[in-house]
Amino acid sequence: MCTGSAASTWHWLHVTCLGGDSQLLLGNTPHHPHKVSRAVVKGGEALECHEDHYPCPWNKSARLHCLSELPSLVRYMQTIWDASGHFWQTTWLKLYYLFEGNEWTIFLFGAGAVPTLAFWCLNGILMVADVTGKPTFITRYRIQLGKNDPVDTKKLCQAIYTVLCNQFCISVPMLVPMFYVMKWWGNTFSKELPTFQWLLVELCIFILIEEILFYYTHRLVHLPALYKHIHKKHHEWTAPIGIISIYAHPLEHIFSNMLPAMTGPMVLGSHIVSIALWFSLALLTTSISHCGYHLPFLPSPEFHDFHHLKFNQCYGVLGVLDYLHGTDTVFRQSRAYKRHRVLLSLTPLSESIPEAARRAE
Repeated sequence: MCTGSAASTWHWLHVTCLGGDSQLLLGNTPHHPHKVSRAVVKGGEALECHEDHYPCPWNKSARLHCLSELPSLVRYMQTIWDASGHFWQTTWLKLYYLFEGNEWTIFLFGAGAVPTLAFWCLNGILMVADVTGKPTFITRYRIQLGKNDPVDTKKLCQAIYTVLCNQFCISVPMLVPMFYVMKWWGNTFSKELPTFQWLLVELCIFILIEEILFYYTHRLVHLPALYKHIHKKHHEWTAPIGIISIYAHPLEHIFSNMLPAMTGPMVLGSHIVSIALWFSLALLTTSISHCGYHLPFLPSPEFHDFHHLKFNQCYGVLGVLDYLHGTDTVFRQSRAYKRHRVLLSLTPLSESIPEAARRAE
């Protein structure tokens, strides 16, 4: 129990026990049915007690009455949602206690190991296709036809070496100051996960911050003085492949790759689970943007692929700032713009919307 005085007024509503850990929901008396308190308990000892407000009565009779009035489909979806919430919460607690609550280990695992594993799993598959031309299910969706077919293995090995150096010599050390910023906020390693709604809000803010910071730092390194010494390395690949998403000069990797992604979580003081999800999504989406294949049901890479082809177009991620600054005018007049959508069929867009045939001179 959270407090001894509450024993007579609170009722246990739900208990989930995994490995000795329990998530307990305490409902108020019928006089205050809208309040619920969540206590996270380990070995019979209450570790946390939080109060939240829920729109539906949580005493037993009122809850059953509420559910009886809902359509069967809504009740079914609510059951799935509740079960999912308990699953993620208990899974997070098991992981938390697996690392014995060591915050640095948890942070390094969530912000470093998980996103890195996601990056290499996706790019491992893409590199097999780049080098061997198989499976054809992937290679038939190539954007710049005839290029990287197959990819130059010597050039690829050089890219892998640079990417590993950026990850382990720059990205990991940058996690150290970020860790102390997150500790200062105080809720990054909470035993209670953020709500699904708040997670969506956070992701929207992260994307907005990344769009602003990446667009302007990217345009900055395209200035002639900086491009020659810094950004030219990334543009060695006019037909990009997934792994070169973080193939860059060290300074560019710090200011244009890492800081735009790190700033949002540091501003909001996000939970480590939110950070792990965001970093993984950021690495996966930038890999897709660079992969050179417009694959079915995945985000369109046409926008950034066009940037590698033309150099002075499409600097951002979402394209909002490119539209406002007029740095997508050539792109909007191209066939690539017509192909810039999620492919919902198995027919490659290079076939359904081919490049216009050049006029004979």
